[in-house]
Formats: sequence, structure tokens, C-alpha cells
Amino acid sequence: MATYKTSDFRKGLKIQLDGEPYLVVESTFRKPGKGNAIYTLRMKNLIRGTLLERNYKGGESVEAADVEEIDVQYLYRQGDTFVFMDNKTYEQYELSGDQIDDLWRYLKEGLACSMILWNGNPITMTPPNHVELQVTQCEPGAKGDTATNVTKPAIVETGGEFIVPGFIKEGNVIKIDSRTGDYVERVSN
Repeated sequence: MATYKTSDFRKGLKIQLDGEPYLVVESTFRKPGKGNAIYTLRMKNLIRGTLLERNYKGGESVEAADVEEIDVQYLYRQGDTFVFMDNKTYEQYELSGDQIDDLWRYLKEGLACSMILWNGNPITMTPPNHVELQVTQCEPGAKGDTATNVTKPAIVETGGEFIVPGFIKEGNVIKIDSRTGDYVERVSN
């Protein structure tokens, strides 16, 4: 099994601790006046989503996680199960509602996503940074309400709800940032 030394530590590294895969979210380096350098890693558990912080002395090593990132396409939702297809092998993978969490709001049929497999089993997926969704339901803007920063909730084709500017109408296609859930722009009328 591959290992990473402290000099390899960086954000985005996937390592294995206590038999579970972790993603390094933040890596900091401190060199006190005396002694070894200290590396502090903030890590996210890829299965449970919990955060963990650990310190390592210079020269220590950690085990690399046996994870693989593949490109998949979202196919459909069946109850509390979300079905994806590997773009190369056409193999289908299923994720539960707990694994998807609130990312379901961005999933429309045919959407290209990234999926992480651990020991051949899917554990999480990531939608594209920006997703275009059609507004299916929202309150009409108040006539004459031209004040800046007027917002309202809108429901999109996936059933998700987002806060949008007051000028957005039903039928508009809007771009949403999937990392933050924020409205970016109106794509079309």
C-alpha cells in the first residue's frame, strides 16, 4: 500500500486513517524554534462527512486511501436511491439519500458528475460547480418593486428550493453554484 510522507501533505490528498478514507481539507506547516516541524491536517471523512484534525511530526507518514475518482452520469431517482452510470464501463452505481445529503437539489437526468469509489464501492459524488436548472414555481415579482437586492424563493425542476432575485419568473433557466447553493445568473427567459 502506498504511503505519503509529511513533505507530500497538501489539500486534496486522500488518505486512510483507522481503516476509513479521508480527504485533506487543509494542511498547515509550523516550525517551532526547537525540534521537528509540525504538520496539522484538517480532514473530512469521506464516508460519514465528519471533520478531524491531527498533528504529525516531520518525517512521519500516512497510508494512502484506495479511492478512485470516476466520471458518471446521473440517471434517475428510485425512492431514496440515486442511480448513476460510469461513462466508460456503463456500470451502474447506487447512492442512498444519506450519502447524497442535500446534493439531490442539483441532480437532473443526464447531469455529468464525479464519483468517488472506495474499494470499488461508491461513497460520495460531486455535481459540477455550476448547474443550470429551470424554475418551475415562484411568486411573481411585485409591480414597481425595483429596489435592489429583492429576493424570493423559487422551486426548480429537481424539486430543490433556492433564493433568487425578484425578477426571476417561472420558466426561466437559472445557473446555481452547487458548492454554495447561491444563485449565479439567469441563463434564459
